[in-house]
Amino acid sequence: MFNYFNKTDAEIKKDVSNELLWDPRLNSSHVKVSADHGIVTLSGSVPHYFEKKSAEHAAQRVGGVKAVADELEVKGALDKSDEDIANAAVDAIRWNYAVPESIKISVEKGWITLDGEVDWDFQRQAAKDAVSNLLGVCGVSNNIEIISKVQTDDIKSRIEDALKRSAEVEGKNIDVSIVGDKVILSGHVHSHAESEDARFAAWMAPGVMKVENNLKISK
Repeated sequence: MFNYFNKTDAEIKKDVSNELLWDPRLNSSHVKVSADHGIVTLSGSVPHYFEKKSAEHAAQRVGGVKAVADELEVKGALDKSDEDIANAAVDAIRWNYAVPESIKISVEKGWITLDGEVDWDFQRQAAKDAVSNLLGVCGVSNNIEIISKVQTDDIKSRIEDALKRSAEVEGKNIDVSIVGDKVILSGHVHSHAESEDARFAAWMAPGVMKVENNLKISK
C-alpha cells in the first residue's frame, strides 16, 4: 500500500509545484521548486511579500515535506513610498482588534519592522499578518516581544491536554518539557503540518515566551 508520507523527492517536488498552482493567492509562474531528502527549497521571485509567505505555507501543507527553505525574492511589488506603507500599516494595526495600538512601526525600502510588547503570541502574529498583506510590502521583521503576565506550574499539563484534544496531532508521541520560560517539544509526528499544530498548541499556553520545536517527522 502506498504510504502518503513516504514519497520520493521527485514526487514531493511535483506535489509542491501542483499545490502552488492550486493556491489562488499566489502567482507561481516564477517560482522554482527543488527537493532533497524531504527538504523543499523555493527559489525565484514573487511580486508581493504576501505571496512569498503563501508559497511557503503551501509547500508546508504537502505530505512528505520535512522542512521548507524559502529563498524567494519579492520583485515587482507595487510602487508605494515608505510613507504610504507606514500610514497603511498604522491603520491596519489600529483596525485589528487583536493587536495593541502601542506597537511601533518603521519602514525602510518597503521593509516593515515591528517593535513593542504583547501578552500573547497570537497578538504578535496578528500584528505581522495585518501588515503583511499591504501593497508595496517587500518583507516584515517581527521584533515584538511577549511579556508574560501569567506564570503557572501547570503549563506543561495545559499544553499536553491541548495536544490530546487536537484531531491532527497524536499527543502521546510528543513530549513537553519546560525550561524557564521556554517550552521544548520532542518526539515524532507524521508531517510538517502536525509539527506546526503542536507548536501552535504550545504557544497558546499562558506564560510561554519561547517554543523550541525539536519534533521529528517519521515516515
